[in-house]
Amino acid sequence: MNFDNVNDILEFAMEQEQGAVDFYLDLAKKSNNKEMKAVFEAFAHEEVGHKARLKEIQHTQINDLETENISDLKVSDYVVKAKPHENMTYEEALVLAMNKEKAAFKLYSTLAERINNPELKKVFQALAIEESKHKLRFELEYDDYVMREN
Repeated sequence: MNFDNVNDILEFAMEQEQGAVDFYLDLAKKSNNKEMKAVFEAFAHEEVGHKARLKEIQHTQINDLETENISDLKVSDYVVKAKPHENMTYEEALVLAMNKEKAAFKLYSTLAERINNPELKKVFQALAIEESKHKLRFELEYDDYVMREN
């Protein structure tokens, strides 16, 4: 996928963040574990914050950002196709969440590498770090869950 300008990049990133919000709210609804239900809801809230941050940049600074052509981001590398389903096990939900966070981390890392605007580069780097922290949280929970079950 090619992006002709920074606005296209921000629009795509906001769509991804909204997808993450929907994903975590759906997982929260399906979770029987109260603690993880709260974690999923908290992550949904954080993703709302990410989207708002991107929207603010779009509305307040878009005219100051230089036009860039960011070619072929290999968007399919950053999209997790699996969806939550009714009979999803807790373990499956954790794996799906880890994969979503890994994809988001890769997306923001790639955007940070490819964009020339230093201010936007910092935003994407910060978002990548936040997504990696989310992934770590799910990895730790998975490790605890698998160890407890085995």
